[in-house]
Amino acid sequence: MKKLDTVAIVGVGLIGGSIGLALRQRGLAKSVVGIGRRQVSLRIARRVGAVTHTTIDLNKGVAEAELVVVCTPVGQIVNFVRQAARHCPERVLMTDVGSTKQIIVQALDGGLPRGCRFLGSHPLAGSEKTGALSATADLFEGRVTVLTPTKSTRAEDFDLLEAFWAALGSVVVQMSPEEHDRTLAMTSHLPHLAAAAVAVALPERYFRFCSTGALDTTRVAAGDPEMWRQVLCMNRENVLSALDELGGKLSALYTAIRDDRQDDILRFLTLAKKNRDALGS
Repeated sequence: MKKLDTVAIVGVGLIGGSIGLALRQRGLAKSVVGIGRRQVSLRIARRVGAVTHTTIDLNKGVAEAELVVVCTPVGQIVNFVRQAARHCPERVLMTDVGSTKQIIVQALDGGLPRGCRFLGSHPLAGSEKTGALSATADLFEGRVTVLTPTKSTRAEDFDLLEAFWAALGSVVVQMSPEEHDRTLAMTSHLPHLAAAAVAVALPERYFRFCSTGALDTTRVAAGDPEMWRQVLCMNRENVLSALDELGGKLSALYTAIRDDRQDDILRFLTLAKKNRDALGS
């Protein structure tokens, strides 16, 4: 990928900070501008080396951007992209890192002023931790990043973002926004809800007895509740379908245990082990 002059990152938390660190450590951008709401967060981003400049003024922050990456919670992405398009240079490409795509892409596809364009991205990386202090330059190394082009996406825009994410270490995959949201409902949103359900079901009097099994199973439930509320509401129908699928599996397991059908229990657990082993570490 050719070196970019200025990349503006809106929201310099775990993902935005990791993008900035990777850009700077790999020499992929001359200037990385971090844009946020709170000076304290921006100071942390500067201190860890994720950005070269910071501002709480979005209009000022994107004024010289060659690429804008919006790393805010999904419910804010559309508004930030629209505002940035009015104040960045003409014909600038913008992307995001949101874990839902269909609603965002429908709102922004081909509808931006001054020749600016939007192409959705979703790096399948991160953790329950937040903030630039948790950012790492190798967060995207070997991880899939999904691009969600539409019929109006320019080939050169796709090529630029494909090269951008590949330069950060990602394996780039193309999906439609609809396919992305169906897939992530099963592979990301449902696991989060399953972990949250186990955490909610645990009575406080049992907390001291929770060892690695409970801790590993519920780890992702420690994620930002407001961020996840937005994700679940923006991908409602796919999440409900995923919950129906999980509910059916749990109902069958419940019946097998209740009726002491040990062969069915063993088949369930054997398939679970087979599928989990196939996922790798």
